[in-house]
Amino acid sequence: MAHTEPHYRRGLLLILSSPSGAGKTTIARKLLESHHNLQMSVSVTTREMRPGEVDGKDYHFVDRATFDQLEEQDAFLEYAEVFGNCYGTPRSDIMEGLEKGRDFLFDVDWQGAQQLYQRAGADVVRIFLLPPAIDILENRLRSRGTDSEDVITKRMDRARAEISHWDGYDYVVINDDIEACFEKVRTILDAERMRRSRQTGLVNFVRTLTAPDAV
Repeated sequence: MAHTEPHYRRGLLLILSSPSGAGKTTIARKLLESHHNLQMSVSVTTREMRPGEVDGKDYHFVDRATFDQLEEQDAFLEYAEVFGNCYGTPRSDIMEGLEKGRDFLFDVDWQGAQQLYQRAGADVVRIFLLPPAIDILENRLRSRGTDSEDVITKRMDRARAEISHWDGYDYVVINDDIEACFEKVRTILDAERMRRSRQTGLVNFVRTLTAPDAV
C-alpha cells in the first residue's frame, strides 16, 4: 500500500514582539528566509508611503477616513495607533489563509498581540524578545544614527512599557546572540506547527490505521 500525505494542517499566527532595538526585524527576516510557508501579514496603515515601499506588498496604504470605515465594519483582527499613525490587520485575508494551511508572521506590540489572541486564540503563538540589558538596548538605538534625542527618549519610555507586558506571551527569548535567538524562535515555530490541535485531518488518518481491514 502506497504512503500518502497523512493529514492536513491548519495554519498559525506567529506574533513576534519586542521593544525597538531588540532584534525583532532581523529575526523576522531570517524566519521568512528559512520557512517557505511563512509570510508577513500585510497591514493596512494611514502613514505615508516611504521610498521603495510598494502598496499591497509592504502595507495597504489608506487615508484616515477609509481606515475608520474599515474599523467600523469590524474588518480588522487587530488595530492600533502608534505615533499618530494607524495600523490594522485585515481579517478576511488572514482567516482565508489559515484555512489553506498558511502561516502568518505578525510584527505587533503587546496591545496588538492581546487583540489577536482575544479574537483568534487557538491559532496564535506569542513570542516576546527581550534585550540582555536596558543600556544595550539604548546603545543599539543610538548606533542607528537616525533618531533625535527626543525620539530616542520616547522610544526608551515605550520600550520599558512594552517590556512590562512580557508575561502576556507564550514564549520569552532573551536576544543576547542573534543566531542563538533565531534558533530558539525557529524551534518554537517548528514545534507549534506539529501541535496536535493544528493537525486537523489527524482523526481521519488515525482511523485508517486502526480500521479492522487496515493493511
